[in-house]
Amino acid sequence: MKKFLKTVKVIFTVLFLAYTIVILYFLFFSPKEERFIIAENKQGVYLSQSMFNILTFQHPDFSDTYFEQSVSFNKRGDFSKGFQLLNKAVEIDPKLHLGYRGWIRLRKMRDFDKALIDFNRLDSLTTNFVDAPWGEDIDFLRGECYFGNNDYQKAIDFFNRSVNNQKEDWADIQTFVYLGICEYELGNYEKAVSEFKRALNQSENTCEAHFGLAKTYQEMGNLEKAKEHILKAEENIGYKRNDIYNEFLNEIYLSEILEFKQQLNK
Repeated sequence: MKKFLKTVKVIFTVLFLAYTIVILYFLFFSPKEERFIIAENKQGVYLSQSMFNILTFQHPDFSDTYFEQSVSFNKRGDFSKGFQLLNKAVEIDPKLHLGYRGWIRLRKMRDFDKALIDFNRLDSLTTNFVDAPWGEDIDFLRGECYFGNNDYQKAIDFFNRSVNNQKEDWADIQTFVYLGICEYELGNYEKAVSEFKRALNQSENTCEAHFGLAKTYQEMGNLEKAKEHILKAEENIGYKRNDIYNEFLNEIYLSEILEFKQQLNK
């Protein structure tokens, strides 16, 4: 019996050592691309972060590793740690990573000035090419930055550039919503109505455009039209621009629609 137990112990020891050697080989010596893909897919867990640390140590100029490692920190709001890594990625390959950094600064940090610096620098590095940071037209994002800074005329200029980039039928529908809000804020109510209607031409379910029209028609003294569109805004609130991770600058809520509706019916 003792001999059997000793044999089992030796077998398990050998298996454990073999397993350890395989893991160590994979962590340190397998192709970096394979390790990167696994670390990317396990983003945020201890193994993933350990593999990223090994990769950055072995390949300090592999910018994608710093970038991908930063994502989980930025998603959970740890921008101090996230930006240590992201800034390194930008330093190594600015054309590849400036757009994401600008997008994070705009959408998550609301640092509109620094976001603009990143977008403008990216644009200067990619002449004769329309960039799309994180999948969105760069001029649309710059328009949002100026909108966030209440510089409505500048915002209008960039939103119009975005429409020119994408063409009318392919432009982000929120571009026209933003244009309407900007014209409304500048007191150009007829123009605001025209822009909101451009959004509705793409989709009648655009509740942001209906809400904008309700407020605009109220300012123009057309309460009948204002009531018509506030009802449509309420009916279509399920189609609102929404992202579980980010609150948009032009995001609307049912509570404010109902409050405005009550005000109109007084």
